[in-house]
Order: sequence, then structure tokens, then C-alpha cells
Amino acid sequence: MNIDRLPLAPRRIVLALALAAFCFTLSGCGGSAHELPESAAGPRVPVAELIRQADEAYAGRADLNRVREGLKILRSARAQEPGNYEVAWRMARLAYTLGDKSKDDEERAKAFAEGVAAGKSAVTAEPQKPEGHFWLGANTGGEAQVLGPLSGLASAKELRQRMETVLRLDEDFQGGSAHMVLGRLDTELPSMLGGDVKRAIATLEQGKRYGEQNSLLRLRLAEAYLADRRREDARRELNFILQMKPHPDFLPEHEEATTKARELLATRFK
Repeated sequence: MNIDRLPLAPRRIVLALALAAFCFTLSGCGGSAHELPESAAGPRVPVAELIRQADEAYAGRADLNRVREGLKILRSARAQEPGNYEVAWRMARLAYTLGDKSKDDEERAKAFAEGVAAGKSAVTAEPQKPEGHFWLGANTGGEAQVLGPLSGLASAKELRQRMETVLRLDEDFQGGSAHMVLGRLDTELPSMLGGDVKRAIATLEQGKRYGEQNSLLRLRLAEAYLADRRREDARRELNFILQMKPHPDFLPEHEEATTKARELLATRFK
């Protein structure tokens, strides 16, 4: 989680979660083309069907046009059922994906803002379910990255609280994704602002119990090992990423992890 680029300190807002992200064990199916919901003048498409179409769009998230299409679909669903939890958290997920991957700063800002609003709606509707907390945290981090350093520290606190709530509700949520986010937060946040690389390693190692095949989690663990000068442990994780068989539902996230793993092996292990 990539729930994976999330904000950290006022000095450097760096997260990308990879929320992932990344690496997240999210449900999805192959992305075949489909039509957008009919206009208000025609028959109303049932919300359950709109959710199915949005899930297809998310499965094709390597193409940002599919992500944009999915958001349009879910806006139609929210217009019908504003308090629907399943619609709200999926909207937050797609909004985060768009904000994380778009190259347009204005689009990114709007996407994260929409994701925060949708995440808050999901948490209000079902406070004891993990998806809303997770994607609200991811979008809060992404929004801070866009807004700039002054919002970073407060967002880091909010992000930590959301991910800790996810762990309390469902520790193995999405293959250790909440562990991944917390681990990256502690790796990249300066110690004077609450970061702790040894705590990051402990959190990520615990998350690996739930996300053995979570390539982004393993990448974050390798980065934490490098920060703690544990080079051989880092090398082991990076090589594992390059050799592992990716889950077919998470190929975009695995591609991101393998690209970064090759880069680290080339630059840090000459």
C-alpha cells in the first residue's frame, strides 16, 4: 500500500502505501471493458452492479483511465446510496490509487481530497471494519504530500492511529498492509519526530507472517534493514522479491517492488 506513498515528517513527506498497494491482498478480477452507468434519464443501474464494475476498473488499475472510470461509476453509486459502506471504501481506494499514480498535481490533490471524504464516510458507516480506516489513512497521507511539509506531522499521527486501528480490528488485513505502512512510517520519520527503525523492523517482520508473498512489504523491510545497516538481511529480502511468483491480482504492485529492488541492489550492493 502502492497504499504505499504516505507522508512522514514535515521535512520530507515520503509515504506511498502501498497502501499499496500495494502488495495488498485486495480482491479483484480481470479488467474487461464495460459501459458506464446509464444517465439519469434511463433506468438506474443497481448499486451492486456498479460495485462490480468498479471492482473491474480497480483490477485494471495499471491504466489510470480505468481508475478514473471506476471513480465515475462509484460516484453514481454514492448518489443512490450516500451511506453505503462498500461504495465508500472502494471510492477511497480508487481515489488513493489515482492520487498516488497521477502526474498532474491538481488531479492528485482532488483525488486525495475525494478519498479522505469517502474514507471518513466509510468509517462513520462502519467504524468496526478495517477498510475505511486503512484507506482514510492512505488518503490522509497522500493529501499531506500534496499540501506540503506543514501538514506532515499531524498527518503522520493520524496515519499511525488509523493503521493501529486496522491492526486492532484485523491484524492480517490485506496481507500485512497495515504493518507495511507503519513500518515505512517508522523507517522514514526522523527519531526526533517519533520514528524508530528498530520498531519498524519488528513491525515489518511481524507483518511478514501475514504477507509472506507481499512484495511491497518485503521491500519496506529491506529498506528498514538498510537503514539499520543490516546489509545481508536486506539483500536476502531484495533477492526474494526478484525470485518470488507474484499474485496475479497484484501485478502492478509487484512490478513496482521489483523495479525498486533491482535499483537498490545495483546502487547499494556494488
